[in-house]
Amino acid sequence: MVSGTVERRAAVAALMAHRGEGEARALVISGLGSPTWDLNAAGDDPANFYLWGAMGGAAMVALGVAQAQPSRRVMALTGDGEQLMALGALATIGAAGPANLTVLVLDNERYGETGAQPSHTGRGTELAAVAAACGFAETEVARSLAEVEALGARLAAPAQGPRLFVVKIGAETPPRSMPARDAPWLKSRFRARLGFEPG
Repeated sequence: MVSGTVERRAAVAALMAHRGEGEARALVISGLGSPTWDLNAAGDDPANFYLWGAMGGAAMVALGVAQAQPSRRVMALTGDGEQLMALGALATIGAAGPANLTVLVLDNERYGETGAQPSHTGRGTELAAVAAACGFAETEVARSLAEVEALGARLAAPAQGPRLFVVKIGAETPPRSMPARDAPWLKSRFRARLGFEPG
């Protein structure tokens, strides 16, 4: 693992340890590939919504959920490649200003799903700075497990607007932890977690 980075599964587990319980439990939308496997490895949960192949969609889907469920905490768990693909989403989230939304970016400076080519975050693009320029209320970069745990403890605290936290992770590829791929079932389970009747 590269110095100044966190092992990805340890980082996600530390963040998910602060989701809360019961009705206060945060809803988590995970992006394509590794973030979904990391979230499932931290514990499958009806409050998880795995996007599977919707690359670039995690932050925007999370925005929709946050707007539809303003009393609930919502998190998008995505990678740097996916968020780079959807930079415009940061401007839209900043303009909408949902205080219940946090975007968590796992940044290994690689396009992990297409062959681990170097991404722009390893070439000077700072996603936290982009989010701040888009009007996010809080942005931060964590490079150690202690810093990740400190971010996790802040997840339950009230915010003044959307937040984006970048976690610098190593380029390792742990074994896949595959959640269900049945999209209708995942949708129905998530809706039930929100209190909607099946159907």
